[in-house]
Amino acid sequence: MQTIAHQHCFNHSQRMASARCPQCRRFFCKECITEHGGKVLCTTCLTQTALANPDKHSRWAVLIHSMQFIIGLWLLWIFFYYFAQILLLIPTSFHDGSLWQSGWWKG
Repeated sequence: MQTIAHQHCFNHSQRMASARCPQCRRFFCKECITEHGGKVLCTTCLTQTALANPDKHSRWAVLIHSMQFIIGLWLLWIFFYYFAQILLLIPTSFHDGSLWQSGWWKG
């Protein structure tokens, strides 16, 4: 059985290996290996895995994000609609300008 202690990277022969890809069984340095789905894989095996298993949830993700966007716009519209309704409840005497001309803020 080969140990990782004396192995070199498959892509970089001058670097010491830090992990072994469980799919292709080659040794790689830290820069050539990545973690995906709880496993450490080399970039070649990761690419093959991604191509073999396309994301089946991508259509659902687009639908969910679209629905979130529509619901967000609807909630925003509801908020501004009711905010405008509250503003309409302010009496017109408040808007006639006499409050601001009286100088109540000067003391």
